[in-house]
Amino acid sequence: MKPNARVPYPIAPAARAAACLACLVLAGCATVIVPNGPMALAEAAVQRASTPCTRELAAVQLQLASDKLAGARRAMGHKDYVRARRLAEQAEVDAQAAESHARSSRSRQLALAAVDAAHPSDDCLARPQP
Repeated sequence: MKPNARVPYPIAPAARAAACLACLVLAGCATVIVPNGPMALAEAAVQRASTPCTRELAAVQLQLASDKLAGARRAMGHKDYVRARRLAEQAEVDAQAAESHARSSRSRQLALAAVDAAHPSDDCLARPQP
């Protein structure tokens, strides 16, 4: 561009500043979406995982999910929606992990019981048969 060339539509510095200020104001007014969906999913996952079997076989994972869900509820109360969403998503995953761990442990118990039933113990073999 030539040094003396004029821009067809010059923008005054005050207008530029006003446009920048308007962008900042609009960005500041942007609302964070309330995480109702993730909260509902987390609530359902923790409730589904709260079975006697899971409480017995995956108590630590289930407690972790419950604690994170409680933290998400507190964050919702404080309108900290970013934190609430993060904790709700973590609570859902932890509840699913608790269910998975409980199923795995229960399957292992049943498999061991089946193996024990299929193979008689040594003392049964040592007894004389009538």
